[in-house]
Amino acid sequence: MKIDLFITCLNDALFPRTGQATVALLERLGHEVRFNPAQTCCGQMHLNTGYRADALSLVRKFVNDFRDAEVIVLPSGSCAAMLRELAPDAAHWEGDEALRAEVEALSGRVFELSEFLVKKLGVEDVGAAYPHRVTYHPTCHAMRSLRVGDAPLRLLRNVRGLTLLELPHADECCGFGGTFSVKNPDVSTAMLADKARHILETGAEACTAGDNSCLMHIGGGLHRLRSGARTVHLAEILASTDGQVWA
Repeated sequence: MKIDLFITCLNDALFPRTGQATVALLERLGHEVRFNPAQTCCGQMHLNTGYRADALSLVRKFVNDFRDAEVIVLPSGSCAAMLRELAPDAAHWEGDEALRAEVEALSGRVFELSEFLVKKLGVEDVGAAYPHRVTYHPTCHAMRSLRVGDAPLRLLRNVRGLTLLELPHADECCGFGGTFSVKNPDVSTAMLADKARHILETGAEACTAGDNSCLMHIGGGLHRLRSGARTVHLAEILASTDGQVWA
């Protein structure tokens, strides 16, 4: 299958290894991965802060860049939710029904990584090896908007050597929420403290998730506690083998 990779701003700027791991994983499974270097932001940050026109200009670019894609895979539930769920509504709010139709036509080909593997391909064992104690944080957009369900957990349960530890109150937000953490720092910090405490209660060496935005926030909290626990993107665990460790 030909897969177009939408890498997201945060991965491009701060966590390029996640994108590289995603490519390595998909190619190991026998797929051709294409990357359009002209791609840019999905527009979620602009939409969330009220800049609809700016957001829609980025949505239009996304449509133009990926119009011919067979499938589009993102190592991010947040950006996938923007393109699949929010972008059509944003176009409608601005009265651009032509763009709304184009985005809706394309949205059925947009997948977060874990849901693509489990729900689209029917793959739960990707041949990964990662001999560590790991707990999983389900990110809000992946869980509530995309409804990926237990797809990430199915994948993690099949990683050789990995001990999966249940996270208490897993469905609670980590407190990041993009600009939410900036506009509401006290609330965000309190939510992060709860999440970090629950992670440490598991005894895990690492916390994984499908969004580096959340992992960046959680990782900062764990680091400030000098806990020794770290964060790692799901793609980096799934790409890891005995021969090459990505995480």
